[in-house]
Amino acid sequence: MTTGNKWAKVRRWGLIGAAGIAGATAAQLAIPTGAMLREVFKYPEPVQDGPDPLVAAPTHPMRSSVVGTRDGTLLHVVASGDVDDSDEILVLIHGWTCNTGFWNPQFNHFGGTRPMVAYDQRGHGLSELGSTKPSVEMLGQDLQAVLEAMIPEGKRAVLVGHSMGGMTIMSWAKQFGAGMEDRVSAIVLCSTAARGVVQRQHLIPDDVPALARPGKRMLERLFTSSRLPLPSNALTAKFSHYITVGPVARQAHVDFTDEMVSACSPKARGAWGSAMYTLDVLAGLDKVTVPTAVVVGDADLLTPVEHAQEMAKALSSRGFLHSYTVYEGAGHMVPFERAVPLNALLDDLLSDVSAATGS
Repeated sequence: MTTGNKWAKVRRWGLIGAAGIAGATAAQLAIPTGAMLREVFKYPEPVQDGPDPLVAAPTHPMRSSVVGTRDGTLLHVVASGDVDDSDEILVLIHGWTCNTGFWNPQFNHFGGTRPMVAYDQRGHGLSELGSTKPSVEMLGQDLQAVLEAMIPEGKRAVLVGHSMGGMTIMSWAKQFGAGMEDRVSAIVLCSTAARGVVQRQHLIPDDVPALARPGKRMLERLFTSSRLPLPSNALTAKFSHYITVGPVARQAHVDFTDEMVSACSPKARGAWGSAMYTLDVLAGLDKVTVPTAVVVGDADLLTPVEHAQEMAKALSSRGFLHSYTVYEGAGHMVPFERAVPLNALLDDLLSDVSAATGS
């Protein structure tokens, strides 16, 4: 056999082998993908009950500004209310693929009666992504920059984090939490996780055959790290319903979510999704020394109840669990799915903080 024929044969068998691997990989992916699609299309149609005024843009005065981070990236910040009116300032930190508009129900609830601050996470909304590779540590560092810029001397923050926003708070606590009670008076961890967030989601049914489990892990990574643009239409709305809100959902909430997610930068979505794959900020809970409320929906597929239970147990063991609340039928988007009871919880927490400090 000539050398040319020998290498032609090697290449041919190499191509056959690669095709076989690709075929096996496609089969492994097809099974969990099909299982998830089956669940997506089993969800009931959203409830057609008109618009939700709480998710509408606030009508009271709002101020916009920017905050520079340690690497020079600029974050967009919105604020309302007078900081002189209260010793505590609500600081709202949204989750992955969202923006400051996510907190409209809370801004509308408090109006201009309480000072509030929210910011677009790096690469989300109007904030720059910057040139530094996103990391879980960066989440906490960006929050520290916002607190330094927006919370005046002598005032304290009440940190409210949803999903990646809750991870941000735990990342911040892990890095900057020493003596936090001087700067923070309370925390709310809503629909979030301290570790294994991608690996422990329930979007893909757990009962896939053993041969498809490698494909399930691949699909989990693809779901979070993909940088493909996402449109907003009737089909994507079905996926948004399944992924983010409870089975019995208002059309207004499905549309609100779908439009917000599609508006997120694909590059930022993929970069932050990749960063969260190695999430482990459980140690941040050991630094928490203020009353902390843990909130979750029992139909949350992205950050299931087991995460909330884990965080609540860690906080309770150290005496810093303010409350543990599970909203029946709610999915991942509790701040607007269950806006009224969550706003009441915030009122109660703020009252408890004021009573404790005598203010």
